[in-house]
Amino acid sequence: MTALEPLTVHGFDALPARRAEELLREVCSAPRWARQVAAGRPYGDLAALQAAAAAALTGDDLDAALAGHPRIGDRAARGTARREQGAVAAAPAQVLDALAEGNRAYEERFGHVYLVCASGRDAEDLLATLRSRLGNDPATERRVALAELTAINRLRLERVFGA
Repeated sequence: MTALEPLTVHGFDALPARRAEELLREVCSAPRWARQVAAGRPYGDLAALQAAAAAALTGDDLDAALAGHPRIGDRAARGTARREQGAVAAAPAQVLDALAEGNRAYEERFGHVYLVCASGRDAEDLLATLRSRLGNDPATERRVALAELTAINRLRLERVFGA
């Protein structure tokens, strides 16, 4: 089994705890979250796993998870992030430049990368969302980022264990 290779939930339930945590950290780089979700096994089905994963995610996990996410539009994005941001790569240069500028402004304002569930969204949409979120106060933005992380994790779990 390789990184984010499809696996059934039953197969996940049967993994040794350490391997289950490693796999979960490929979904979300927050160690406490991965330990808690792995410790909650068995789940039996994807819906139960996704529900437990969402419930386990706290604000304390956000910083660890943010450290594992590349910037939106970052050409160095690899693997899962590159696939999730696929539509961004085709954006015109001026949009990519505006995203880079927006990322800098966001990081200066909030102290971390702009986290957004990018799957299926184009660069213009992500840029508009970024600009809108720059108006948030830090507490509101932290809640929004946590909700986005929950959505990202849900999609990644579906990719690994679903369909």
